[in-house]
Amino acid sequence: MIEIRHLTKIYTDGQRETRALDDVSLKVEPGEIFGIIGLSGAGKSTLVRCINMLERPQEGTVLVNGIDMTALDNRELRAARQRIGMIFQHFNLLSSRTVFGNVAFPLEITGVPKGETKERVLELLHLVGLEDKASSYPAQLSGGQKQRVGIARALANRPQVLLCDEATSALDPETTTAVLDLLQDINRKMGLTILLITHEMPVIQQVCDRVAVIENGQIVEHGPVLEVFTAPKTGEARRLVRGVIEIDIPEDLLQRHSNNGDSILLKISFIGASAGKPIMADLMQRYPVLVNILFGRIDHIKDTPFGTLVVELSGKSAALNEATEYLARQDLQVEVLRDV
Repeated sequence: MIEIRHLTKIYTDGQRETRALDDVSLKVEPGEIFGIIGLSGAGKSTLVRCINMLERPQEGTVLVNGIDMTALDNRELRAARQRIGMIFQHFNLLSSRTVFGNVAFPLEITGVPKGETKERVLELLHLVGLEDKASSYPAQLSGGQKQRVGIARALANRPQVLLCDEATSALDPETTTAVLDLLQDINRKMGLTILLITHEMPVIQQVCDRVAVIENGQIVEHGPVLEVFTAPKTGEARRLVRGVIEIDIPEDLLQRHSNNGDSILLKISFIGASAGKPIMADLMQRYPVLVNILFGRIDHIKDTPFGTLVVELSGKSAALNEATEYLARQDLQVEVLRDV
């Protein structure tokens, strides 16, 4: 649906060049929610603006549904943009128009008849839950309601792709969750391909199928969200996911000594179905070891559960070895934090 090949974008002020994008290549499959995450200044907003040619790259190709956006003239580009919806961070609503008028605006520009426009606008306001706000003006709406209007407006021309540039960063956490739920619902009902730009890892965690990490204008890591979150390969990815799923083990736990003979301190990661299994109970029934759970957490990446336990196993050396080998066979990630 979206294919980016060797994209480079350079800004210059006459004396100095800034390489905002440096040989970026990505592919977004039809019907998926793809996230691009990075810190401020990493190049993610420039990337999304190059997809619909609000910014023209110096090098590279952008294909949207098989159409080379970089090869289009202005007239062709205007037509192609009608198939690409865009949601902005600060809503970009017209203050002089009502909610109805804002959603109708892109249809009016393309010459859709009034009767058809009214029908489409009412359909979209129902979709985003704002039927009762049709006559309201943006100043009368909350931030979440404004963004829902922005989503409805972006969908007016029945786009094949929806670009979201920091669409939730101006919203509170509860409203962010509601807007993300709406985007997921639209994705499921319409099969719409969504490219979501954000600096917030919980946003990626809640809705995205795959994610790309951008740093200094380059894609440094990409893959399924579960894979990138649970086994990040680069320093930038590890920094971004740390606040979501990584546990900083207190030093006093690492230095902890058991009074029950030999002991071992383990960090155990559960992913998918294994997160719901009574593995610790089975372990104690099978082997003569004591299990002291020091920390535990279960969360979700989209619809997949994952969890982490920090446990201290105490017992004889042979039993500890057998218990550790048993855990490793249970489709878990097991890391030895301390072995006494």
